[in-house]
Amino acid sequence: MPDAPDPKALEALDARIKAAKAPKNEGYRHVNHYTAAGAAWQMVIELVVGLGIGFGIGYGLDRLFGTLPIFLVLFVLLGFAAGVRTMMRTAQTVQKQNAEAEKKGQAEE
Repeated sequence: MPDAPDPKALEALDARIKAAKAPKNEGYRHVNHYTAAGAAWQMVIELVVGLGIGFGIGYGLDRLFGTLPIFLVLFVLLGFAAGVRTMMRTAQTVQKQNAEAEKKGQAEE
């Protein structure tokens, strides 16, 4: 019967499929919980939120007291400073996680 598959060829194919599905240890593999784009967007959002909150508080105080936009300017600057500080804290966290992943990867080698 010429249409019947060769049992040896099927066994070889099955072995190749199992080998392809098997987990591979390729040595050092950098595990990063933050992608670069995700971390960048997080930092941008932290800065914008800081500015927005500062703007809201300053505008509210100016409306409440009927003053010139002195509180608006003051709290926008404070919001900017808070946003930058939060961004720096996030950057330090990402940097620390990357350093730990690198140490772990070098220890496994």
